[in-house]
Amino acid sequence: MSKLRSAPTLDDVAKLAGVSTATVSRCLNNPDQVVEATRERVQSAVDALGYMPNFAARVMAAKRTSTIGAIIPTMENAIFARGLQAFQEELHQHGYTLLVSSSAYNPEIEEEQIRTLVARGADGLLLIGHDRDPRIYEELERRSISTLVAWSYLPDAQIASIGFDNRTAMAELANRVIELGHRNIGMISGISAGNDRARLRIEGVKDAVRQSNLSTSDLTIVETPYEIENGAEAFSKMMSHTKPPTAILCGNDVLAVGALHRAQEMKLQVPKDVSITGFDDIELARIATPALTTVHVPHREMGRKAALELVRMLENQGSGTSARLATHIVERQSLGPPAGT
Repeated sequence: MSKLRSAPTLDDVAKLAGVSTATVSRCLNNPDQVVEATRERVQSAVDALGYMPNFAARVMAAKRTSTIGAIIPTMENAIFARGLQAFQEELHQHGYTLLVSSSAYNPEIEEEQIRTLVARGADGLLLIGHDRDPRIYEELERRSISTLVAWSYLPDAQIASIGFDNRTAMAELANRVIELGHRNIGMISGISAGNDRARLRIEGVKDAVRQSNLSTSDLTIVETPYEIENGAEAFSKMMSHTKPPTAILCGNDVLAVGALHRAQEMKLQVPKDVSITGFDDIELARIATPALTTVHVPHREMGRKAALELVRMLENQGSGTSARLATHIVERQSLGPPAGT
């Protein structure tokens, strides 16, 4: 039987390329410091031998993995995709690799994923929202894991955040609904327990109702998981009331599209019979029929700035600095004045 071939070494590459091992190392780690002809010779030797750098040895020498972990609540819709793509692109520019996992909005799963990513050597973590057991933050601080929150801006929070003010953003949309003459308002929200974004959006609607001298007791709120069918079912429930709402604000565009579809099935005209709004301004909002009035969230800007801040935290060994990003209302065809006004 033939003997198994041992993995090629840095010395093998150097001999084949006719250079020193130090030159090979520079070609692999700092290619800009080596002339092009030498780089090409070394790369040809690497390709011919099938050489792969010893990642474990690099990590031991640098005491870093150049890996960032991100845990998002779901991969089943596009709410986080655009921001995460920009986050990954910016990290790549700085030499970092991204590992992504999804918690399915389950805090126990998220905690398990945090521990797993840390155990696998993640230098930093991006988490969505602030709501989680404080002991998790304490453990991350004890282990010196740089941690940043996105999709929610809370200036007084324990962990720095790059995000937006969910409460104010939803209050502005609710104020616009009220300005158009709506007084009987409903809201289809995501589950607020353990989700500060959903909870703050509910509070934003309540703020607008109170500021308009309307009664929050007349505000109908249904909480449901973020799925199109759940938005449809919640819409049916609301419209079955003796006095159904003339406008329904949804916690995100996915729920709003579900409500739109159910309205069409019930032969209701939007916005003539009932207005429906969303939140996030994902592509789905633009192609819905009618197109959704919603709150535009700067997903790509948020992802890019979160990456830059995490890199800064890692390279300067410092705490993070929070940044509030602006949102704005995008008015489309799904919002109008109530019938008879």
